[in-house]
This record gives sequence, C-alpha cells and structure tokens, in this order.
Amino acid sequence: ERVNRTERQFKSPPPNQQNLLPQFLPPPPKIRKCIDHNQETPPTIVNDCVHMFENPPHGEDGSGKIPPPSTFDMDKLKSTPPPFVRDWSEEGKSAPPSCYQPIINEIINPPPKERCPLSKVNILVPGAGPPPLAWEIAMLGYASPPNEWSLFMLFSSNPPLNRCSQINSSPPYPWIHQFSNNRSPPHQIRPIYFPDVDPPPLPSGSNFSMTAAPPQEIYSECNTWDCVATCFFIDTAHNVIDYIDTIWKIPPPGGIWINVGKCPLLYHFENPPPELSIELSYEDITPPILQYGFHIEVEKESVLSTYTVNELSTPPYYYECVLFVVRNP
Repeated sequence: ERVNRTERQFKSPPPNQQNLLPQFLPPPPKIRKCIDHNQETPPTIVNDCVHMFENPPHGEDGSGKIPPPSTFDMDKLKSTPPPFVRDWSEEGKSAPPSCYQPIINEIINPPPKERCPLSKVNILVPGAGPPPLAWEIAMLGYASPPNEWSLFMLFSSNPPLNRCSQINSSPPYPWIHQFSNNRSPPHQIRPIYFPDVDPPPLPSGSNFSMTAAPPQEIYSECNTWDCVATCFFIDTAHNVIDYIDTIWKIPPPGGIWINVGKCPLLYHFENPPPELSIELSYEDITPPILQYGFHIEVEKESVLSTYTVNELSTPPYYYECVLFVVRNP
C-alpha cells in the first residue's frame, strides 16, 4: 500500500513536473521486488521455530482461518531488521562498541566475583534482543543466559545463532520502508548481509540458554545473579519500578547492576493506548534505586551512542546515554 501511494502521489503533479524527475518512478517496482524478497524470510524463520516452545498449536480463530496481523504486529515486524543490522552485519559494527563495550569493561574490570571461575559468575542480560551482548559476555567465559520475551526477537535471533551455515548468507532489505531521509534512491533498496561472523563454540562451562518471559515474571529467587547488565532496556517497561524491584532482589550482597541507556528515557509504551505506561524521568528513577538500597559506584551522563542507525541516512541518530553501575551492598 505504501508503494502504491508513492506512485499515486508522483503522478499527481502536472506532466511537465513529472518530466523533471524521469528517474524517480522506476524505484517502486524495485522496491516491490525487495519487499517480495523480505516476505520470503518470515515463513522460513517461523518454520524453523515450530518446536522452539512447548506450546499447543495456535493461530486459528476457531473458524479455521488465521486472523490478519494487527497494525501493531506489522510495525513490530518492520522494526525487527534494524537491530540485526546493528548486531550481526558489517555495516552495524560501529554501534555495538558504543553501547556494549562500556558494559563489558565494567564487567571485566573489576570482575563481579574475585578469584572465582568465570563460568560460575552469573550475568543476566534482560531484554537481550538478537542477543549479541549476552553472547559477547558468554564468549568471555561467563554464564550469561539471555532473556527476551518479544517473539519477533526470539524467532529472528535463531538464524544467526543456530541456522546460518555461512557468513553473510542472508541479504534482507531493512530500509525499504524508509521513504524519506535517503540521500540517493539506491540507498533505500540496498541489501544488508548477515551474519558477519559465524558464532564460534562457547567456552567450556558457559551457559547461554535463553529464557523467554518478562524478567519480573520469572526472576524472583534472591542471590542468584552476580551481575545484571541492561542495555537500552529500562524504558521498555510499563512501570520501570517493577524492573528496579526485580533487579534489586536477585543479586547477592556485592552484586552489581550495570546499565547503559537513553537519557532522557524514551518509553516504548508511551504512545500506543491503552497500554499502561508510567513515564518517569531519569532523575525520577534515581531516588528509588537508592531507596531500595543500591549504592552508586559509577555514573556517567552524555555518553554518545547509536541504537539502530542507517549510516547512509542524513542525519544519523545519536543518543545521549547514561552509564551507571550500582551495587547491592
């Protein structure tokens, strides 16, 4: 529908104006071809995930028909490829170091547990996404099982982690829905190849078993996680105090919480009513963190980071982020 609208709108000016842009109209057929290519990918991903969960068959509404996807589902589907550009492609290599490396630096210097085998150090990464941060931590030897509850992310992370047989084997077109902010028409329809690495075997003893549920629903046992590492995570909450409450409960004395995220916070559920969304500023959430009992050890504001960025767009987006490390005394 969006491509049809582009064609209709181009044909609305008088012919003499259209003749000034003879090169403009050909891209829609090319965009349709890219869309068709992208459309081939979700069924393959879903078929590979049929037995991922021990759930009964679902999808039909009782009449034998599968209901059409909602607008929300389609928006989520369109927003899924950019994180894979960031985390699993050559083009996205500049983004992970800016948001992941500060977390890794805090983990390894000093380590969460002195004089302890790394495989015995439990590091939780909630809202792990594709999930490269948890994978990078596990590659260092830590027990770092990622946590994610978005089916879009859970399903889509399966190919780069488990299914791709060679590097740069899958070329999706992640920017075909970006009709503005393009320097040149080919930029909209360029493919991005992933994965740029073949995930090697994890070190012996590493734990990388993904859990699939909101963290506040499954992590309640005290003294189980030596470190909680959150990256662009806390503003995914309906109520961020729920996250803080969970993160306070699960580390032992001496355990730490490392966070990198947007500051000001951009809450995911701010706009789509009737979702609950309590939008607290960073200054609002700092006192509850302290009142729960955490001690702030590191706090750095104005840490620049990209999130999901099309490097050929103008301008690229950079977020001012905050890095903090708090400890359970």
